[in-house]
Amino acid sequence: MSIICGVPLLECVYCLACARWAWKRCLHTAGHDSETWGLATAEEFEPVPRLCRYILAVYEEDLRHPLFEPPGGYGINPDWLILRKTYENTQGRAPPYILYLDHDHADIVLAIRGLNLAKESDYQVLLDNKLGKKKFDGGYVHNGLLKAAGWVLEAECDILKELVEKHPNYTLTFAGHSLGSGVAAMLALVVVQHHDKLGNIDRRRIRCFAIAPARCMSLNLAVRYADVINSVDDFLPRTATPLEDIFNLPCLLCMRCMRDTCIPEEKMLRDPRRLYAPGRLYHIVERKPFKLGRFPPVVRTAVPVDGRFEHIVLSCNATSDHAIIWIEREARRAMDLMLEKDRIMEIPAKQRMERQETLAREHSEEHKAALQRAVTLSVPHAYLPSRYGTFDEHEDGDNSHKSTGESSVGSSGKSKTKVSWNELIERLFEKDESGLMLLKKSHRDD
Repeated sequence: MSIICGVPLLECVYCLACARWAWKRCLHTAGHDSETWGLATAEEFEPVPRLCRYILAVYEEDLRHPLFEPPGGYGINPDWLILRKTYENTQGRAPPYILYLDHDHADIVLAIRGLNLAKESDYQVLLDNKLGKKKFDGGYVHNGLLKAAGWVLEAECDILKELVEKHPNYTLTFAGHSLGSGVAAMLALVVVQHHDKLGNIDRRRIRCFAIAPARCMSLNLAVRYADVINSVDDFLPRTATPLEDIFNLPCLLCMRCMRDTCIPEEKMLRDPRRLYAPGRLYHIVERKPFKLGRFPPVVRTAVPVDGRFEHIVLSCNATSDHAIIWIEREARRAMDLMLEKDRIMEIPAKQRMERQETLAREHSEEHKAALQRAVTLSVPHAYLPSRYGTFDEHEDGDNSHKSTGESSVGSSGKSKTKVSWNELIERLFEKDESGLMLLKKSHRDD
């Protein structure tokens, strides 16, 4: 009898718990995730709206006679456009892209467009992955995006190497939106690992800006490459559901999202196969809870480890905010507000240069703190850099990152055998006799 009387009480407790969870989910806004982050400066955020315009330019067939030019134009000189690849050129192996030599900003930019809902080949790239399918540099990456990056590097390796060597003071920037952002992030990873294939380009010259990125790399890689990769947040990196499950039936997708949302964060951090948004995160905050319309955007930035956009935000603007044209518009508004604030403060040129140096130092310290935090939280395969500031050599029990003579490729001139990018990437996934993945085939010069 006592057991029967206790059933209604248990039901009440269960209903209250469900109601509390639903209430917290409905009240959770995007700004909650980044409320403790620092504010971004105009100097570090300047490339974002500019690169968004470059990505928009990929959609144009003729940049001399643009049809969809945003206010203010694309900011591209057609005479500096090195090449433009369409779906016909890539044969569906990668999204369309352009290679642009930006003399105004001393930058070599490879910009990649986002997902085309009308192209089956884009879905094939997006869905070519399973949890834990591909291992790279001690972590896991998205298989289809890495293969697309390999195709792009195979096609453009020679021209990129020529431009990098011809302009030694220029940075090499990979930029992309949505699907293209994942390819751009994979490009940055592979080029950093095999810098000798592009004339031994220094790591500090390589940058990546992933706009509304897909989850494409494990947490240890996302934090480790935060000095190279920068991501601008929207709903897609918040979707914990694997990309290959995004296009399931709506009811199944909803159930999967709800299940993933209920998983404790401690358990998620211990899963080495789980993919995350890459690198340093920038969050454009433009809405407030229970408020209509958009507010003056504020940009916050950090290299988070735990609390890395694991909460899905319920919003009727989620899909529209994902569009590159909206992100470019809000990024430009945020940039204008930053510049206006700097003009009001009348910061002298010397002090501005000192601020840039301080910013670089703070970013470096924040990156090291994030690596330390990842080790503290026991994130799989996370480790601190050596005292020389590199990640090339590390041994951690069973997860040894040693290079082998059989598979090292063109490292610092030690091997003169020409190997294609596709073959190079494939060798990264070969297994040795002990069943461990062969990792890191080249070493950075001291």
